[in-house]
Amino acid sequence: ANGGTAATTLAAAGLAATPSFHAYLGADQDISDATRTKITINNETYDSDGCYDHATNYRFTPTTAGKYFVYTSQMLSSTSNTTLAEDQAFIYKNGSEVGQGYFNHSASYYQRIDQPAISITVDMNGSSDYLEAWGYINVSSGTPRIWGAAYQYTYFGAYRIIGA
Repeated sequence: ANGGTAATTLAAAGLAATPSFHAYLGADQDISDATRTKITINNETYDSDGCYDHATNYRFTPTTAGKYFVYTSQMLSSTSNTTLAEDQAFIYKNGSEVGQGYFNHSASYYQRIDQPAISITVDMNGSSDYLEAWGYINVSSGTPRIWGAAYQYTYFGAYRIIGA
């Protein structure tokens, strides 16, 4: 019942889990087959310090150094039934992969849709380091699609870990 006061006290002591953000893909994004692609996650649920660029680069560049808990979950599919062979969700730091979630389907067990997810802890310098969400879809036919909607099928977020 006293969460507001406790949160205010922690923030005053410099112990807030900020910068932090959570954003989601607002509309479907069709991508090229078997190609890693940055996801244009463009709708912010919140962005405590304005560190997430939801309009141009779709990246989080926190202004406070520290360890960050980072996560993404992505609904990846083919527009054709049972043609999804492989899909991956990635977290990139400064343009390089630092974590991934992965599904691989054999030819006899193709799917239409998956939702790989990844969560990791990443050190950030508080000035130039940035994080992005990337996806990969390999289909035997149809169009590779990253699902987006207000239901938050595909999302990305991070927050600074207090005391780490």
